[in-house]
Amino acid sequence: MELVGQSIIEACNLSQVLRSIHVALLCVQDNREDRPDMSYVVLMLSNNNTLPQPKHPGFFIERDPAEASSTSEGTANYSANKCSITLLQAR
Repeated sequence: MELVGQSIIEACNLSQVLRSIHVALLCVQDNREDRPDMSYVVLMLSNNNTLPQPKHPGFFIERDPAEASSTSEGTANYSANKCSITLLQAR
C-alpha cells in the first residue's frame, strides 16, 4: 500500500493496482528463468488466478530509516566515497 498514491486509491480498483505491482515484481526477479514471458504477463493481468510469490528482485536498495533521518536532506547516501561521475552526452 506504500507504493500506491492516494489519488490512485480513490480513482482505481485497488485489487487491480496491487495485482499489477505483484506482476511487476515477478518481472524483475534476479534469475532470468524466474521471470515470466510477455504472454504469461498478459494472462496474469487479465484473470484473477493466484499468482506465484516473487523472489528477490535483480536490483534492490534497502532503505534504512535511521540513516535516512540522520542526513541533512532526508535521503540516504549510497556512495562509499561520496563521489559521483556524470557524463554528458549530446543528443
